[in-house]
Order: sequence, then C-alpha cells, then structure tokens
Amino acid sequence: MPYRPPLIAHEYFVADPPELPVRSHGETGLSALTSAELVAAEAAGVTLKAVTSAGETLVVQVGVVGEGVIRVRLGQDVDARTRSAAAISMVTPGVFAGARVEAGDGTILLDAGPLRAEITLAPWHLRFTDAAGATLLEQDPGHTDISGRLRTLPFGRSSRDGAVAGYHESFAAPADEAFTGFGESFTPLDKRGQRPVMWNFDAFGAESQRAYKNVPFYLSSRGYGVLVDSGTPVEFDVCQSTHSTVQIVVPDDLIDYYVIAGPTPPEVLDRFDLLTCRPALPPKWAFGTWISSGFFVDTQERVMARARRIRERGIPCDVLHLDTYWQTDGHWSDLRWDAANFPDPEGMLAELDGMGFKVCLWMNPYISHLSPAFPQAAQDGYFLKKADGEVYVADCWHGSYPPCGIVDFTNPAAVEWFQRLLRPLLEQGVQVFKTDFAEAVPHDAVAANGMTGADLHNVYTLLFNDAVSEVTREVAGHGMVWARSSFLGGQRHSAQWSGDTYTSYPAMGSTLRGGLAHGLSGIPFWSHDAGGFTGRPTDDLYVRWTQFGALSPLLRLHGTTSREPWEFPEVEAEAVEALRLRYRLMPYLYTAAVEAARTGAPMMRALCVDHPDDPVAWQADLEYLLGRDLLVAPMTSPDGVRKVYLPAGGWVDHWTGEVLAGGRYVTVSMPLDRIPLFVRHGALIPVLAEPGEAVGDGPFGEITLIGYGVGESRTTVSDLDGDTTITAVPDGDGLRVTVSGSARIAGVELVGVGVPVVVTTVRET
Repeated sequence: MPYRPPLIAHEYFVADPPELPVRSHGETGLSALTSAELVAAEAAGVTLKAVTSAGETLVVQVGVVGEGVIRVRLGQDVDARTRSAAAISMVTPGVFAGARVEAGDGTILLDAGPLRAEITLAPWHLRFTDAAGATLLEQDPGHTDISGRLRTLPFGRSSRDGAVAGYHESFAAPADEAFTGFGESFTPLDKRGQRPVMWNFDAFGAESQRAYKNVPFYLSSRGYGVLVDSGTPVEFDVCQSTHSTVQIVVPDDLIDYYVIAGPTPPEVLDRFDLLTCRPALPPKWAFGTWISSGFFVDTQERVMARARRIRERGIPCDVLHLDTYWQTDGHWSDLRWDAANFPDPEGMLAELDGMGFKVCLWMNPYISHLSPAFPQAAQDGYFLKKADGEVYVADCWHGSYPPCGIVDFTNPAAVEWFQRLLRPLLEQGVQVFKTDFAEAVPHDAVAANGMTGADLHNVYTLLFNDAVSEVTREVAGHGMVWARSSFLGGQRHSAQWSGDTYTSYPAMGSTLRGGLAHGLSGIPFWSHDAGGFTGRPTDDLYVRWTQFGALSPLLRLHGTTSREPWEFPEVEAEAVEALRLRYRLMPYLYTAAVEAARTGAPMMRALCVDHPDDPVAWQADLEYLLGRDLLVAPMTSPDGVRKVYLPAGGWVDHWTGEVLAGGRYVTVSMPLDRIPLFVRHGALIPVLAEPGEAVGDGPFGEITLIGYGVGESRTTVSDLDGDTTITAVPDGDGLRVTVSGSARIAGVELVGVGVPVVVTTVRET
C-alpha cells in the first residue's frame, strides 16, 4: 500500500483508505472529454453536453459563483452531487452581480471580475485567466510516454469492471510554480512532487504526509486557489507522476471544483471563507496557557495541587486540561467522572474557577465495549454498524486499549444522546472539550443514513465537532472545541492542534510545517503539544518547544509524561519566561486573532502570505510571521544556531535592537533563554504594561506601545469593547502618537533608535 512503509506492523489500523483500482495492461476505461456543445446559457453560467473519448455523454456546468470564483462540475447528469452531501453540506456557492457570459463561434467566456474562464468546445479545452487575460491555470490534455501509455488523467472519468471508479482533472504546471495547503500535512510547505491523499489518518506522529486534518484545497504561487467539494479520499498528484501536471482524482459521483482568484494568498483565503465559513474566534481566555495533566492517572487532589502550584510559582496559565483519566480507566469515552478519583467534581470546578482557571476535558467519539454505557447505546442503534447489521466494534486504539463502538452522528437520536452526556459536565462548570481521535471510521462501516464508511470517513469529524460545539455554545456561550481531526470547513470549530508529535527537534520542525500548511488551508487558530507528545523531551528541547508554543496562535503544554515546568527544574525559569513573553504580547496576539477571524488569513503566517512575489517565501517553512509584524524562527537545532530568511524591508532584532536589512538569509545564534524573534522596522507593538497570571474574560489593562524604529506607522488594538486605532507620525525631532478608541495606552517605548526621541501622545475622542 502506498500509505504505509513496509514491515511496520503498528502503522496499520482499522481505517485504511480504499485503494483506487489499477488498470491491467491494455485495459480500457478512460473517458476523457473531447468536445462539447452548449445546452443552456444563463447570466452567470452555462450547461454543456460533452462527448468523451469512450463515446459517453456527460454534463459539464461552468458558472460564476462569486466575485473571482468560478465553479466547474462534471457528472452523469445535472443533479449529480457529492456523496458526502448525504451527511453535510461543506460549500455554499455565492453570486456575483457583475458576472458575464459570452458565447461565440465555438468558444465561451465567463467573466467573474478578477477571474475569467475561456472554453473551447471542439476540441475541448478550459483555461482560466486574470482580468488582463494572463493565464492562471489551464487544463492539461494528458501525457503519453514513448510506448503510448497514458501517464496523466485528463478532464473526464475512468471506469473499472463496468463501474465508474472516479472523476479526474489535470492542470498544466509551469516549472517554477509552487503549491501549498491541503490541510495539516507535515511535509515541506511547497507540495510540488508530493501526492496528498485526502483521508484523515491517526497519523502516528507529525512527520509524514499522513494528516489528521485534510482540506481538499490548495494555493498556488501564481495567484489562485483550487477547492474540491468532496468528502471522499480525493488524491492530488502535485507534479509527482510528471513534473508538468497537477492531477486531481475524485472517487465520487462527480467532480465539483472551484477556482478562486487572488492574486494574494489573503485574498484567496477571504474568498475561500465566503464559500465555506468564517473562522470562529476563540474566547479570549483560550489564548492563555493550557497546562495538561499528561497521560497518566489523575485525581481531584492532584488537580487541585497542580492548580495551587501553578499560582504559587507565578506561571501564567488560564486553562487546566484533564486528559483521559478523568474517566474510569478502560471505559473511554463514556463521559462520566471516575467517582473514586473525582468524588466532588462540582466543588473542584468551582474552586478552580475562583482561582481563575477554565477546565478542559478530554473525550472522543468511541466507547469501549467494556464500558457500562456500551450495551444500551448499542441496543438503541447509536453506533456505526457492519454490513450485516451488527455493531462495528473497531480497534480504534491500535491494540493499546479495548475495541470500541463508534458513535453514529448521522443518527439524530445518537447526536441527542451524546449531547445529553456532555450537557451536565458543562453545567457543572467545564468550559471546553478536547475532541480527540475521530479518524477511525472504517471504509466498510455502514451509517444510519445509508452512507458507507469510505464516504463518511472524512466528514465524520465535522459531524462530531459540530455536535460538541453546539452543546458547548448552548451552555458555555462559545462554540470552541480543541480538535485533533478536521476537514473542509473545520475553521468553524475554532481550535485545532497537531496531534501526537514525537519529542525531537526534527519533529518540532515538521510540526511547524504542518501548522503553516494548515494556516494556508483556511485554519488560523492552531496549536501543538509544546514539548512534543511522545516521551520526555530533553531540557533544551522542552524550552525551545515551549518558546515555539508561546509564539503560536494557541498554546498547550501536553504529553505522555508531564510538561509542567517544575518537572524540568534546571530550565523552569527559561520556560516560564517564554510564557510571560506571550502574556505580555497578549494585546498584539488577540488583535491578530480578531483580524484572522474577520479575514481568514492565518495568525501564523507563512512568509508567502505577506510576500507572495518572493520565491523564497514559498520555500522558507521553518519560520513564520505571527500576525503582520513579528517574525518567529523557532530554534530547530540543539546547537542553538540556525539560518533565518528575512523578507524584503528592515527588521529589528527583538533582543538587541539591531536593525537588519531584509531580502537575505542571516545566521543567528541564540542562548537557551531566547528564541530568534524579529520585528518589522517601524512597527508599533502593543503589549501589557503589567501582565497578570491569567488572560481572563475582561478587557485589557494598561497597554504600552513598543515602537521599533521612528517613522510613520499605524496599528490597531482589538479588545472585547472594540478596536482602537493608533498612528505614529514623525514630528520635528519627536514622534506624535494619536490614539482613537478605548484602549488604555500607558506610554510609548522605542527600540532600535540611537538618539532620544520625544514622544507626544494625543487621544482623540
């Protein structure tokens, strides 16, 4: 199988994807479009009857569904729809009042403003251009080798043994084009030469192309995006079979894709959100530190001792996460407190609330067959089943724990039952759930609504997270979950983390790559297990990873062993200092989060987000911009030395104030207590004058502006009571700062300025 390395037994689990068939030598089955004729033309689209190389007649629909967005559908008939639509709708086409359709002599033009589609009917060809007519992408007619064998699959479909195996599309790829996105793939950011398969894996780490969170969407360095609406295991051959072609194979009842104009990544993502959904902004406290119990048996006494110790040692923290063992060992996940270890959960939650802590509980959609909850749930039909009608008891834990039933979220009664288990926990004072797993729907399972496991597998996680998010919003007032798996449109669930990473420097690097790709797939609120998940990190790795976490969109310390700072006594001070830096930067971080929720642009921005015309920005994937002005380069080597690419412009070393010219690599050497951190020259960074021990739910206190260089600049501080706009303008030998809004600005400090500068602050009302 191409999804697994050979001879690795533990890599196999219950939910391997179904394989696409391989044709035998000389076997036919390809049905590629050769010509088409116009059937109907409307104000925003056309319907075409197409003839294929196999003599079949198919239906093509091309339409403008938004400004800069064109949709292409190919199927047996106009009513064809993706199989996942039986469970959930993931894409909502829009309209564009300026849409225009022109039918000429054998050609059709569709105008979506910044994007156009040009169709040639005989022979068939489809090309997309910008408004000026420059080609963005166009269909590739297929490649044959010297023996006449087809190496790529052009626009059409393929059959095997008399049944349609899938639909496909191919696009020509210029030699210098870069591609990114596809969800949380832990491989290099530019996916050229890779073959992402849209199948949610329990990935056994964060160092391969297997991903917990897949998104059938990619961004191109040529200024466009492509979104495929299907929940099936879509395969993207990104210039792997041939360097000059991107192929898309969709094992569904049609191919339904959207071409999205930019030209910049933020513009593509903005239009992507209009098709799917805007990201949900997490509660303000969620941007604080989350500290986990770790993967060992916990008790009420230990939780309270942990909370007191955090406060006594002055460790900034907002959320305590209780992992698996808040439930009875082996009963996971029946969503019931272990009464022996947690005799008074309500009292515990109330006391923790008084100390300023929110509480997160681990859970998943599997219920052990040994759990007291299993027999009745099975009898009531709340689990996925086998073809013979028996409950599908699956090895969801890969042999580590007893097999489980998988809650069937296509059954409304099962959803209601599951939410009834969660509601009392929220009413007791639990604030949020970590929705773990959800990647183990077997391809041969059968759901209550008739879907096969293969068709349900990817969208199952959306149903799961929707159910948890809905009841959380009902009781706690927000819809955030802390999710491991996700799929197209999952940005509505607010918080996602990278799964079970190894504790090594290379694993930290691949985790970072996954976060950057996921951000370019429409997911701005992402995190990872600081310190790594599996095993105990070395002291230096613990600090370096905590620094990376502290400058990530969200932060959690979690692993199979403790990640509590005092368990690393030799480096506790360095780790806690990283957390304090995060809390000081909270006005800047929260403002970046608000912008991400409004626009869809990631908080943790690959350099290509802001520098799309710089080829290096599509390749530099071990660094990122946090918001618009901070450049973070986590130390991914134990020797404390690395190269950092600084994009065009001036950059100020946060630690020394040195001003560096961009457009080049610099070599940095950092002691253990520092992470490579640079600030855009001229930026105004809002920080808390006196950070507290928790972010909490209220507005910020006094804010200090840190100016990195003297020059005209502008920034915004977003808070619960709205936005405050701040401008700085040189005024003689000084700097005039104007504040418009309710933020409490305590003063301005300047970094990287060789002479004293008088700062005058004026508040507008």
